[in-house]
Amino acid sequence: AQSQKSDRLAASSQADDRRQKVSGEGLLEPTMMTMAQGARETRTAATANSVTAAAGAAGDYLTNEEAYKMLRGANSGVKPELGHRLYRVVKRTVDIVAAGGALVLLFIPGVILSVVICIKSPGASPLYSQWRVGRVRKDGTFYLFKIYKFRSMVPNADQMLKDLQAQNEATGPMFKMKHDPRIIPGVGNFIRKHSIDELPQLINVFLGQMNLIGPRPGLPREVALYSEHDMKRLAVKPGCSGPWQVMGRSHLGFNEMVELDLHYIENRSLRQDLRLIFGTLKTMFSGEGAV
Repeated sequence: AQSQKSDRLAASSQADDRRQKVSGEGLLEPTMMTMAQGARETRTAATANSVTAAAGAAGDYLTNEEAYKMLRGANSGVKPELGHRLYRVVKRTVDIVAAGGALVLLFIPGVILSVVICIKSPGASPLYSQWRVGRVRKDGTFYLFKIYKFRSMVPNADQMLKDLQAQNEATGPMFKMKHDPRIIPGVGNFIRKHSIDELPQLINVFLGQMNLIGPRPGLPREVALYSEHDMKRLAVKPGCSGPWQVMGRSHLGFNEMVELDLHYIENRSLRQDLRLIFGTLKTMFSGEGAV
């Protein structure tokens, strides 16, 4: 009997200890914070995965407009890289000065090219805008903006894309086709080969939507199919050019592009940006790796 009484007293003491541990002011708050943080991370991951799941459920082909609606307001599961403050300030200053100066110098050549495009593709605007995905917002939601390009394809190029999917020569969500029938004859191939069609994106750089150097901005229909790993390339501002353009362009597959971009993000510096700027100029003149 005495032994049973001792056991009951010990059990009661252990229960009291457990109640004190749970109700203790110093212990409960960290536990609740950890649970809340875990719930937020779970919700973020679920939202990001639901975008890809919805894109997959939409079928083999997803239009840019459909993907835009999916991504708008959705969470990517990625947080923006906002460190390296001095680097970002200097980089932004260089972007403003270089983009502003280039826009002034290229204005007259741009007008001449616009006239040529209008002649080769009557009735079409020489400038073309397209939705792209930029650096994610602070809360992880997608940031979508319109980039500007010189028109290198016929006006109904986006509508023709669905019928060309079977001839896609690229891997992953990207579309590349060596002899793309949508390209405007004569002028289209030339400006694409030398990346002249990308020059109006200097406007996006000047406005702060892009950098001169960074990962290329993906189309909404491409980003909707990104894996969790691929989404990490959205942590920094996209660029007019980047490691993919300098190190192979269309000769490289989608996965190789992602790895190059993530390596750039991890090791970004002014020295690397300068090296990529010179590499871009060399690639523009040679046209190497273009499709």
